[in-house]
Amino acid sequence: MNSKSIWNDSAKISPRKSLASNISADVCVIGGGIAGLLIANRLKDSGLNVVVVEAKTIGSGQSSNTTAKITYQHGLIYNRLISTIGKDKATQYAQINRRAVEEYESLINRQNIKCDFVRLPAYVYSLEENNPIMEEYHSAKECGIDCYLTDSTHLPFKVKQALVFRNQAQFNPVKFISQLSTGLKIYENSPVVEVKSDLVITEKGSVKADAIVFATHYPIVNTRGMYFPRLLQSRSYCLAIRGGKTLDGMYYPADKGGLSFRNYKDFTIVVGEGHITGDNPKGDKYSRLRQSVAQIFPDSTEVAHWSAQDTMSIDSLPFIGKYCVTTPNWYVATGFGKWGMSLSMVSAMILDDLINNRKGGYKSLFSPRRFHPSSADNLCRMVGKAVTGISKEVFKSPKDSIEDIPTGEGKIVEYNGEKVGVYKDEDGNIFAVDVRCTHLGCQLEWNGDEKTWDCPCHGSRFSYKGELIDNPAQHNLNSITPKD
Repeated sequence: MNSKSIWNDSAKISPRKSLASNISADVCVIGGGIAGLLIANRLKDSGLNVVVVEAKTIGSGQSSNTTAKITYQHGLIYNRLISTIGKDKATQYAQINRRAVEEYESLINRQNIKCDFVRLPAYVYSLEENNPIMEEYHSAKECGIDCYLTDSTHLPFKVKQALVFRNQAQFNPVKFISQLSTGLKIYENSPVVEVKSDLVITEKGSVKADAIVFATHYPIVNTRGMYFPRLLQSRSYCLAIRGGKTLDGMYYPADKGGLSFRNYKDFTIVVGEGHITGDNPKGDKYSRLRQSVAQIFPDSTEVAHWSAQDTMSIDSLPFIGKYCVTTPNWYVATGFGKWGMSLSMVSAMILDDLINNRKGGYKSLFSPRRFHPSSADNLCRMVGKAVTGISKEVFKSPKDSIEDIPTGEGKIVEYNGEKVGVYKDEDGNIFAVDVRCTHLGCQLEWNGDEKTWDCPCHGSRFSYKGELIDNPAQHNLNSITPKD
């Protein structure tokens, strides 16, 4: 059974060389996911010399694990935005995300990108109650969105109510990346080790650039911008099945614990069991999702499973703009939540205007310098989560020893007076690592579903061998060799 997304083998992405010299450019984009590539492509089209540096290979991160919905139907967001930032700004959010969908279609047609792009409606549905859907409907209407209510859907179960946004879109993200990237100057396997003013330094070379864009999913520089207390990361789990159902659109749940659905060719993709990164000690998310799918589609067959990670901001809006006051030539695009496809294009449009000194709307809406008083409670909750993660290292003593760990599982144990993260494989081989995150030192937690060490503070993830998987950490964990 494939443990990679169905997108991974759908298209071949040409490999690129590593950066092995010191070069210069007008713009250096750090990060080769869809956001970074869209930003680079748009800036290139505006006449700038753009270089992309990617730590691994382009599209190998969250972009290849997305459900690839290009939509401005972002759950129950418009009612919340109207209540927190007002109707005018909520309408701006709808307008620029609608433009993003149109920009995708225009770009795909202009560059003849074959990526299975199709226009479809997007549903947000509830099995439990009507009121949240009704409130979102009225708010969406206030924001000028073409939508309607229904209690009749193509889902194989009855819903209480659903809100439908007409004319949204979906596509294959890896096919899109494969073709979009052909005209870009990209260096792969070139992790950034330091950024100084106008210099991006990698392991074997550097890029001197007038403008630097951080499109790394989560910002990798802590000392500027103070993003780490304003962002949280969450994970969700995906199954691709055959024998599901042909749907007329994309479906997203309004209810806590609900499931998301979309089709791709003869597959049905089902997503659910979300949780804050670093909070999956039982490792039962895939099994719970499989149980739900078996109940809904009893004759289905699983063909692939994978997981995704989303970076969430404290006020549900992304941070797109200048990185911080003291670095006027640095820019950032992060905090997309579960809506990275549309907001990646929004980032490309906004940063293109900023870097080219054009007048353009929407900049204040997404400004990284903003702070809404209504988000104070969320900030306290997120900071509290980080403090809890750090406190665990200081106050909690592990009860287990290496001998107590069953094969195929991982736990934190005490070894020679120190806390150690230990995984014991099916053959009884021991893999031990320093259990402190290399980002800011929070204690990592074991994720049994994916056999990884995950950070509950800021979402960094490491393999059981200590290899870095997801930022903001930039370094592997220290491995430890237990002695008899």
